[in-house]
Amino acid sequence: MIEAREVRAIRGGRVVLKGVSLEAKAGEALAIIGPTGSGKTTLLRILNLLDPPSGGWVLFDGADVSAGERARFLARRRMAMVFQKPSLFNTTVEKNVSYGLRVRGISMNEIAGKVAGALREVGLSGYENRRPSSLSGGEAQRVALARALVTEPDLLLLDEATANLDPRTAEAIEDLISRVRDGGITVVMATHDLDQARELADRVAVLMGGEVAGMGTVEEIFDRPVSEEVARFVRRRQRPLHG
Repeated sequence: MIEAREVRAIRGGRVVLKGVSLEAKAGEALAIIGPTGSGKTTLLRILNLLDPPSGGWVLFDGADVSAGERARFLARRRMAMVFQKPSLFNTTVEKNVSYGLRVRGISMNEIAGKVAGALREVGLSGYENRRPSSLSGGEAQRVALARALVTEPDLLLLDEATANLDPRTAEAIEDLISRVRDGGITVVMATHDLDQARELADRVAVLMGGEVAGMGTVEEIFDRPVSEEVARFVRRRQRPLHG
């Protein structure tokens, strides 16, 4: 569904990504973990086509979308991204959630039904006329998720979507992410929470120093790390491979 090939990123004269290659298959959840400053957010922004790579390619559904405005536009309409700190418009919850539908020219009757369904999915029915200033951090993040999901994306990117939330709210959002994944949407999530990666992901990529230090199934990364560096990061002793 989404693939990075030898993606490089230079920001402020510093090399942030050094030829990163990874992919998320259709319908799977890929977690990207790694220390602070390893390039996780930069990589997600490039995969979401918000920022161009300094080198390399991004492929979406098999097509190169790292160059060409038309290709990027069409691909981004099939993606949605939720950031660590939700950025909501200073208007009602309904208008925030409906924004992506309105720019697509969806009829108002259809929009009303889709918004109601999205808010019900995130547990915020009845919040249509509330404003961001009246929401808690967890409620604002759920509005951001509703805004992302209402357009029915093929790919959902999450950048530390549960960071800074209380455990109960974080658990509710994790349950929602799990349902999204089970519904067939491809999920790519950057997270500092290793338990979250273990519970929600099908595969895990470990990003260290702007490079992929390891990539594999949850069991391969957490139970059979490929290197001492990865083993130390996941706080597990490296186990010898047999056979």
